[in-house]
Amino acid sequence: MTEPESRSKHRRMPYVHFENATESIYRELGFRCGLEIHQQLTTARKLFCRCPAGVYQNADDFDAQLVRHMRPTLSELGEYDGTALMEFKTRKDITYRIKGETACTYDIDDTPPFPLNREALSIAVEIALLLDASIVGEIHVTRKQYLDGSIPTGFQRTAIVGIEGAIPLRDKVIRIIQLSLEEDSCREVSDVGHERVYMTDRLGMPLIETVTYPDMRTPAEAAEAANYLRYLARSSGKVNTGIGAARQDVNVSIEGGTRVEIKGVQHIREIPRLTHNEAFRQNALLGVRDELRTRVSNPDVWEIRSLRIPLEEEPSLVESVETPPESRFVAIAVPRFSNLLDRFTSPGRSFADELSDRLKVVACIEKPNMTHCTDRRDLLAAESWHSLRERLGASEDDALLLLWGPETDLPTAVETISERCRWAFDGVPNETRKAMPDGTTVFERVLPGPDRMYPDTDSAPIPIDEDEIEAIRGRLPASRPADQLSNLRNWGVPDDAHRFILRSNLFTEMERVVNESTLAPRFVGTLFGHVLRRVWYKKPVRRELIATLVGETETKGLAPDVLPLLVPLAAERPTETFEALLAALGFEPRTTEEIRARVLDLCLEAEARSVDPSKRQNWIMGRLRPLAIGNMLLRDAAALVEEALS
Repeated sequence: MTEPESRSKHRRMPYVHFENATESIYRELGFRCGLEIHQQLTTARKLFCRCPAGVYQNADDFDAQLVRHMRPTLSELGEYDGTALMEFKTRKDITYRIKGETACTYDIDDTPPFPLNREALSIAVEIALLLDASIVGEIHVTRKQYLDGSIPTGFQRTAIVGIEGAIPLRDKVIRIIQLSLEEDSCREVSDVGHERVYMTDRLGMPLIETVTYPDMRTPAEAAEAANYLRYLARSSGKVNTGIGAARQDVNVSIEGGTRVEIKGVQHIREIPRLTHNEAFRQNALLGVRDELRTRVSNPDVWEIRSLRIPLEEEPSLVESVETPPESRFVAIAVPRFSNLLDRFTSPGRSFADELSDRLKVVACIEKPNMTHCTDRRDLLAAESWHSLRERLGASEDDALLLLWGPETDLPTAVETISERCRWAFDGVPNETRKAMPDGTTVFERVLPGPDRMYPDTDSAPIPIDEDEIEAIRGRLPASRPADQLSNLRNWGVPDDAHRFILRSNLFTEMERVVNESTLAPRFVGTLFGHVLRRVWYKKPVRRELIATLVGETETKGLAPDVLPLLVPLAAERPTETFEALLAALGFEPRTTEEIRARVLDLCLEAEARSVDPSKRQNWIMGRLRPLAIGNMLLRDAAALVEEALS
């Protein structure tokens, strides 16, 4: 979908493709971004019980199932959280698949919490200190409501560990609001209609949440900060890695907009495009607001009109719109919304998707669930729209919707359409959105507020002794990611190797090789960041692999050019000796004079074969390389060839 031409004189900044955006574009939008980084900790047990942490099961491997219906509770101030009310409105049946090996009665709220895992608390304090945060004097466990069913208790136990830290980026400092220690949620298996299914193996695993201030002013800064926080957590050596072990929630707003949370971003590389598109989505919604304010003088009296389609008329609609058999139909007139439903919001999406997404989440009506009078799919004939317009008493300035779904869900659906269209007069609603693979987002739920937090009366406060804090401080890594990045740049290590070295927490190992060998730091950096990277994710690799190979190579006086061949071979054959690896490469020791003699032989052979003189050096090096590897630096072998040819 391309951005339609605006018919409004209140046109805001047109959409700029991500690849063409500049810092000045984001300054003009008033782009602001903050992060909430969740990272699992490596502990033997879960946070509030004695079940093992990090043991996973297949979706169809479970011992029992438990079904629950979530209901909101009042906060300490007697208020209901908006998110809890929205989730309650969905009338979801939540099914939990339980494996006895990975869950217990605590997880399903049939047993009070055990004392907080002190190993997890110690790791959380360590990472908070790495963030230069101030450690709180006493840990207070609170409950954070989650009525989406991701936690069987309906709340997550969480505790603030450190506050007011900071991390350095290349050109600025990003402030940290807090670091909290909390329990992880369930893994979702499916979510269709009013049925949601979870696995409980991940539930309760220790997790830290690091929250930044909205100090990032471009999508690139947001990704840089997220990467730094990942490098910093991994530098402790006490966090889990892999898919699901770390998750990023990204908060975005622009001037005139409001905070929108993009939930559960799996890969940091997705952050720039997601935040870019969210900024322009808010920009488009503000354009819709500006347009509506010129059309409607008093939004307080504005309301939609709906019409239930009689059963005898439904067959003609079903012929045009493919729907489930149990579907019933409602037509809606949205006053003064003409030409706004197909208004561009983000690539491939329009304002109509803002409505359709909410029907899926709040009314639990699976997509497709609606069409409208300017829908480019043309699901309904023009004469049908004309008939509906007359029956609803709608003018040409009004937009028309036709939605369908189960009979019991239609009242919620109509209410949802009315609520979202009313919010359009204010601009951008506070909400949580789900990241999609194409860089856009869809509505997930109303943004939670402070009313969902309240003290956990089952957990006593935990004082943190100053001596304990200082003992942990004494165990901190010698260097921080900022220092490591600086060293990598000073050593001339290629930029594309930095990310892997820091992400995999290999800097300390690389630094040891640099300090204990005669190899150039740049060469060592390529061994770690380029050669090792190609095998790192295929199978487990010992961190000391390169150090071992470098030591053996230098002890035997071999040329280091053999190392890029040895590293992947040793990773594939971890039990073989160094000599066996050399033999597998076809290595045979040769003196310089033997290599020189081979060069002369190859020169004569090239002449006898009438090899093109301009290609002769490459032809000879191709045949000499297996003999030279390990015996002589390739640049020295090339010099011998050049000398012989001249």
